[in-house]
Amino acid sequence: MKKTFLTRMALIFTGLAFFSQSCTDLDEELFDTVTSENFFQTDEEFVAALGQAYSSFSGLGSHANLWAINELSSDELVVATKGGDWFDGGILIQLHQHEATPDNGFFNNAWTQIYSGINNCNRLIFQFQQLEDNPQAAAFIAELRGLRALWFYWAMDAFGNVPLTTDFTQTGNPATASRQEVFNFIESELNAIVDLLPAESNSATYGRMNRWAALALRARLYLNAEVYTGTPRYSDAAADAEAIMNSGLFSLAGNYAENFAVENSGSPENIFVIPYDKVFATGFNWNAMTLHYASQGVFQFTFQPWNGYAVVEEFYNSYIDSENNPGPQGPVWSGLAEFDPANITPNGTGTLDRRLSNFIVGPQVNPDGSIAVDPAFEATDPDGTMLNFTPEINEIFPNGWRQGGARNGKYEFEQGGTENLDNDFVIFRLGEMMLIKAEADYRMGNTASALAIVNQIRERAGVDPFTELNDENLLAERGREMFAEMTRRQDLIRFGRFQDAWWEKDASSATFNIFPIPQPQLDANPSLQQNPGYN
Repeated sequence: MKKTFLTRMALIFTGLAFFSQSCTDLDEELFDTVTSENFFQTDEEFVAALGQAYSSFSGLGSHANLWAINELSSDELVVATKGGDWFDGGILIQLHQHEATPDNGFFNNAWTQIYSGINNCNRLIFQFQQLEDNPQAAAFIAELRGLRALWFYWAMDAFGNVPLTTDFTQTGNPATASRQEVFNFIESELNAIVDLLPAESNSATYGRMNRWAALALRARLYLNAEVYTGTPRYSDAAADAEAIMNSGLFSLAGNYAENFAVENSGSPENIFVIPYDKVFATGFNWNAMTLHYASQGVFQFTFQPWNGYAVVEEFYNSYIDSENNPGPQGPVWSGLAEFDPANITPNGTGTLDRRLSNFIVGPQVNPDGSIAVDPAFEATDPDGTMLNFTPEINEIFPNGWRQGGARNGKYEFEQGGTENLDNDFVIFRLGEMMLIKAEADYRMGNTASALAIVNQIRERAGVDPFTELNDENLLAERGREMFAEMTRRQDLIRFGRFQDAWWEKDASSATFNIFPIPQPQLDANPSLQQNPGYN
């Protein structure tokens, strides 16, 4: 399914890269030559233009961006300073400890990424609106409005009050809109377009904003509505999630790991993905970001990983405590030529557990069966030269163990791969929609329904069912199922736990529930207003 759509889109991405590098001196009048008489005549020409909107997603799977500020500010992932590596002026530690300031470059990267996506959508919507007589234009405009709503959702969730820019012809500095206003806009856009989007889930809609992706976005919007606006919308969240569950188009994958394998386009569970490609649509770098330098030999990579992102030990242990696992087992994916469930140790039920799918722990094995070693770091690591990922991290600064921390193995790492993963990056999937329905039911008092749904998720994970549901185990279950899918920060805020103390982080102020408006944006646009607590 992936390759049909991705082959077309990858060529578009490549052409866009060439165009943007080679045509920077074009006169603005040249755009007037793109008219209904000589362009946008066929579906292929529309899709070629749409590729410019989808190309904005290309950096989401890389370091120092929107995904990173969400994950590193949660209790899931951390980047410890390892001697001279990864201090970077303390900005990564600040994110973890909720002490980051407006001049932290990660915030500006995320803001720029978001508004680049919004601007691309605004421009294309403007161009397509000039072709109102073309019957195809309306459908593609609806698709672009859905993509723009997703970008605005990420902007509102991260930064609260943000510019609500929808007019591509607007000049001057855009003013700030309140979080309520942005919420209302996103909701109205999704309400207007959801029935205009394709209802199919097939090769033609794969990786594109279809009806189910829009419903999934609206379900997530409504689940967090009380945080954003002060008014709960749990019945609306439940309705949208249930519509997806009852569509007959999606089902839980037999094994959790199938959703994140190198070739995951066949997953029956994934609703909306970013179709990365290691050659044509690059920028998904998790293997580089998390694995140790010596992991290059374990996976026969064409590059040396950076040894950065690791899992907070308490979060890793939440799987062991819940799923009755004895402790570190591994390696996961290590030395495997391709994803094969038979090669991953099952738990007592014979089903792959999520911990073994999500994390890389223990001694790392080379393809020839030998234990990977790194003699350079014997003095600083408790296990000497053997590459052994220990769930424990001794400290966040200044000399974190270079082998400390389970590593992020959410997505399968291809043997012999490059620093660009071929896996498709999951934005929405059925497992999340089921948990949205369960939480919405739970908060409305429908505990029997909520418990039954959560236990379907746990059954797929191969672990014992819950006998009751409460805030603590529901939040923990969402964490285990949705690890590293850019929802944990939202969950902690929604459950009132984001200000809690955790490893190497003291209890923090509610100020950090919303990130600061980046200082470079404030400097460039005096119409912006900084969020409270950051002045």
